[in-house]
Amino acid sequence: MENLARNALSLFNVHMTGRQITALITYERELLDWNQKFNLTAIRDVESIRTKHFLDSFSCALAWKTNPPRRLIDVGTGAGFPGIPLKIIYPAMQLTLVESVGKKAKFCEHILNVLGLENVNVIHSRAEDLGQKKEHRETYDWAVARAVANLNVLSEYLLPLVKIGGTVLAQKGESGPAEAQSAENAMKLLGGKLKQLIPVNLPGVADDRYLVLLDKVAATPPKYPRNAGTAAKTPL
Repeated sequence: MENLARNALSLFNVHMTGRQITALITYERELLDWNQKFNLTAIRDVESIRTKHFLDSFSCALAWKTNPPRRLIDVGTGAGFPGIPLKIIYPAMQLTLVESVGKKAKFCEHILNVLGLENVNVIHSRAEDLGQKKEHRETYDWAVARAVANLNVLSEYLLPLVKIGGTVLAQKGESGPAEAQSAENAMKLLGGKLKQLIPVNLPGVADDRYLVLLDKVAATPPKYPRNAGTAAKTPL
């Protein structure tokens, strides 16, 4: 874990306390334990969990630098990434985790209880259904997703949840720049605009990675997001 703390600081300027490191050790242990029964993640060894889950989650800090989100929604969070590691290092943040797979949502609830994290809401739902609900629509400062869908589809999941002036953060692999280009029409239609692409380097990971940031510049038209499944079948 010392390595992780060192890398978090040198790469992303994330300072970790002893208590936060202890929380991550507990998280890792529970994840490995549950994974034997429920197959929550394909990443199964400790080194990879630390790099490809924890450190990768911390890379989001490059997007907001010294001004972390007050209200963050993490869509398709899986076993809690990047939302829960971010909540561990930003305890004041209000976090909503959205996961459509029941066993993964259950694990998130379990780990939040074990770690005693407050002001976190786990919602077992699809993003499209949430985006049409008054209490979630255009209410978040930031919406984040990692490896959930192509960016033109993802824009329809995330932009309706973010308030005007807020930001969407998509964690992407090497296809990030190409996806950002081909999704510009979809973004525009949904009230978003490409802000920037930030390259991310993870130690020992050869693939290119990017944070793709979209600004929410106008209200999303009421008909979006469309019914569950539609965005993926007929992308904008």
